[in-house]
Amino acid sequence: MTDADLEDFICCFHPENRHQRHETWSEDNPDGRWRKFAVQEILDRDKASLDIFWIKDKSLADLDSLPAPDVLAMDIIENLQSALDGFQELMQQLNTTPE
Repeated sequence: MTDADLEDFICCFHPENRHQRHETWSEDNPDGRWRKFAVQEILDRDKASLDIFWIKDKSLADLDSLPAPDVLAMDIIENLQSALDGFQELMQQLNTTPE
């Protein structure tokens, strides 16, 4: 992460004057990354949760472009096998390291 990754946030946040903050989210711009919520909206959430998401991951929404189930399953198996291999290697190192 670099400073450039945070430029949009800093510009919207207006650390020097919070009264100049303007949300970039709207019904017309649902990808706006700066959004305000009324206190009542927060209190109405389950346990007044601040775990709020409004920007959708477009790659997850496009279900038509997902790989075939067997391809997904093989990818999961490969990732799990790689993780297991890493843990086995770690255990070998821990068992051979003198104390």
